[in-house]
Amino acid sequence: MESMIRDIKLAPSGHDKIAWVKNFMPVLRSIDEEYSKTKPFAGKKVVITMHLEAKTAYLALVFKNAGAEVIATGSNPLSTQDDVVAELVEDGVTVYSWYNCTNEEYDMFIDKALDCNPDMIIDDGGDLVARIHNERPELIDKIIGGSEETTTGVIRLKALAEQGKLKFPMIAANDAYCKYLFDNRYGTGQSTWDGIMRTTNLVIAGKTVVIAGYGWCGKGGAMRAKGLGANVVITEVDPIKAIEAVFDGFRVMPMEEAAKIGDIFLTLTGCDNVINEKHFALMKDGAMMANSGHFDVEINKVDLLKNSVSHRPVRKNIEEYVQKDGRKLYLLAEGRLVNLAAGDGHPAEIMDLSFGVQFFSALHILNHHQEMENKVYLMPEEINTKIAQIKLKALGVELDELTEETKSIFSKSIIKRFKYEYFNKKMLTFY
Repeated sequence: MESMIRDIKLAPSGHDKIAWVKNFMPVLRSIDEEYSKTKPFAGKKVVITMHLEAKTAYLALVFKNAGAEVIATGSNPLSTQDDVVAELVEDGVTVYSWYNCTNEEYDMFIDKALDCNPDMIIDDGGDLVARIHNERPELIDKIIGGSEETTTGVIRLKALAEQGKLKFPMIAANDAYCKYLFDNRYGTGQSTWDGIMRTTNLVIAGKTVVIAGYGWCGKGGAMRAKGLGANVVITEVDPIKAIEAVFDGFRVMPMEEAAKIGDIFLTLTGCDNVINEKHFALMKDGAMMANSGHFDVEINKVDLLKNSVSHRPVRKNIEEYVQKDGRKLYLLAEGRLVNLAAGDGHPAEIMDLSFGVQFFSALHILNHHQEMENKVYLMPEEINTKIAQIKLKALGVELDELTEETKSIFSKSIIKRFKYEYFNKKMLTFY
């Protein structure tokens, strides 16, 4: 299979980027060292659809070193780094992706990747699963399963499973403790503001930041904004999350009220049409909007353009929309993932945990797919523990241990019984 990338001559720069992140990813290094020897994925074709930057590239190489034939494609038109994919191709990974591809090219790349007739998939946002189920059903019989990286993707999988339409088992890697507690909160929080600040070159302190959604990603975005000195406002539809935001010290109000006072708007909901025509009409002159949800649908770009008298790029990754009354509204990174389209994505130390989850999820599918149903599964709890132990060892952190007497008491407790019954024994599905 011949790769489709921008320029193979960019590989040296990509090599340097991958070499850099390896220094800060001890979990993946440990996995690579062990499984490059045993090669459990030998003879298997693995299609990876993710944001193709250095950290994801390292994951692809770990799968390759573990014996897999790896085919990679991007999960967002603006997140592929052309030098990184060039290096992947030099190292024997087939890649179909380049930066700033059209929607037509994006779909073509996914189809090209799937043409290999994969055994397993590693998905980001559910694009692979959707393509296979809707347009490429001939591939289903060979696929033994896969894993999903994002909240959005898990929601799509959940819908398929509830309808009885999911045709192979999937592990919700996003829902593993070692993923969402760190990736969604600390990773999204830091990388989002990194993307916003390097794009705008403006101070955050003193500004009113409106954050739509107070899930784990929203929590991370709010926490970092507060740390940067912003006045943070949360919008939510879930009463429990709203109370949590209040108790965390944030103001909570409807978007129609927040639209009047916000300087920077950030969407992290996974829903569409979160900010739309009625909100644009209320925003202050100079208001900026960014999105860190998977799809570019949370900020309604159709409404924004419809109500503008002019539209132009004013800086890389910033578009100016002049409203009929003269107000200027600014959209960052075309409303796509601002942390990847306008930045380098999550820190390496964070993705080290997430990609450890991805590797072990795939390994679990490989070893247990015959006894698994066509459902969405949580990753076994003991794998979370293993990943955390590897990470702590690399950080030089030691733990206390329970005495044998305490272990005996704890093992009889309701909490312990719940943990084992629902998470360890059956790896029970939640969907």
